[in-house]
Amino acid sequence: MEAPIMFSAEWWQQPLGSWMAWNRVSIAFFIYIFGSIAAMGMWEYFSPGGSPRRGIFGLDTTRGDRLFITHLGSAFIFLAWLGFLGTPLWGAVIVAVIWGFIVFRFA
Repeated sequence: MEAPIMFSAEWWQQPLGSWMAWNRVSIAFFIYIFGSIAAMGMWEYFSPGGSPRRGIFGLDTTRGDRLFITHLGSAFIFLAWLGFLGTPLWGAVIVAVIWGFIVFRFA
């Protein structure tokens, strides 16, 4: 059996051990989550005072709330995309980025 080509679907999904079926996709996911939380912390440190504002959702949201809404909405976007259209997920990535822009700009 030959090694998968780097950055191919098989390479991303290749198991990295026997515990919890870790693979590169799950590691990239956690790096993204922790990185986005760290970026929000840095943003608040260098530009304090992310006071709540009322947006299109009709509730007061802070930067952290908008990050959570973006992550939650993106998860549903990806699940819906998988359920209705399947793979590849590049279209879902585009929709999720647009969703994140809308939430941070107008929510």
